[in-house]
Order: sequence, then structure tokens, then C-alpha cells
Amino acid sequence: MAQKLNYLKQTPSQTAGPYVHIGLAPGAAGFDIYDTELGQDIAGPNAAGTRIRVEGLVIDGTGSPIKDVMLEVWQANAQGIYAHPENAGTVEDGFRGWGRVITDFDTGEWGFDTVKPGPVPGRGGTLQAPHLSLWIVARGINMGLNTRIYFEDEAEANATDPVLNTIEWERRRATLIATRSERDGLPVYRFDIQLQGQDETVFFDI
Repeated sequence: MAQKLNYLKQTPSQTAGPYVHIGLAPGAAGFDIYDTELGQDIAGPNAAGTRIRVEGLVIDGTGSPIKDVMLEVWQANAQGIYAHPENAGTVEDGFRGWGRVITDFDTGEWGFDTVKPGPVPGRGGTLQAPHLSLWIVARGINMGLNTRIYFEDEAEANATDPVLNTIEWERRRATLIATRSERDGLPVYRFDIQLQGQDETVFFDI
């Protein structure tokens, strides 16, 4: 049997299909399966800090929005603390620091509400600027893409962020910066993700 296996061809790779939304975000896809769906409430009602909204598109190499994307977000709370078992009792009750959203099937827009994270410790005693971590999956993407969202109104912290400073070109660093506006008194950050092209978003191999 072992000899025969040597002649078998490699199984073709597969990308995330249209049913990924039903399996991983059924409520957002219109399927009422669970009483409480995992991943919808990132910060919880008790989280301190500034409430914000983050919105954007995922854009392909032709400039068209992709309408079947799932995004996962991880973040620290406003004090820069992650919801980890080692930090039990130091984050607000109900703060998950993790969420999952899908793009609108008609427009391709995605968005979520949360609190603005604080700076978090980095390696070697450095301090990382406030940021959100994203993982992106969709049809046509063989492996999930990892990127970060930084905030344009944190320019001083961004200037010394150890991760941003590993990116040599300023134009490339700019692809990780969300622009700020306001809507009904709420800060709204815009972050469009470009999968290919001249202004392709920086993705991290982690």
C-alpha cells in the first residue's frame, strides 16, 4: 500500500466557498440557527473607552468590491489588554475582543461596532500603536490573509510602532491606516482592503 501511495497525485487546493458564511457566520447570512451567535459582540456593553464604527470594502485587482468575504477581528480593550485567560479580571465583563462579520451580498460593504483599542506591549519593551488585527477569507483566497488596521488620528503612536516601521515605503504603510470621519457624533473609520494592484494592502505572514 505504501508503494502505491507514492504514485498518487496531490489533492488540488480549495478556497473558501459560498457556504463559509453559513458555517461560520450563519446569522449574518440570514440563517437563524443559534440563540447567541459567536463573534457578533466584540466589546460588550460594559467596555470602557470610545465607541467607534469601522467600515470598508474588500476590492479585487480590477477595482471591484468582493461580495462574499468573511472577516475576523481581534483587538485589545481601551487599556491595551486582550481578553485572554491570563488576563482574567483585568478586562471588562463581556469584552471578547474578537468578532466576525461578512460583507453585504449586494454592496460588498462590511462594518462593525466596537471600542477603540489602546496601545499594547510589543517585543523588546516596545509599545505598539492602537490597532485591530484582521483575518480575511473568501473564494479565490487559498489561505486566509492577515492584516492590521491603524488609526489616522494616532499619528504620534503610529510613527513609533514597531510593526509599521518594518514597512520600508511610506506609501505601503499608508495602506494600513484607516481614515476618520464622524456620523451622528460617532467616530467612523474607513478601511478599504485592496487585494491586488499598485495600492495593495500590506498583508502579514504570521
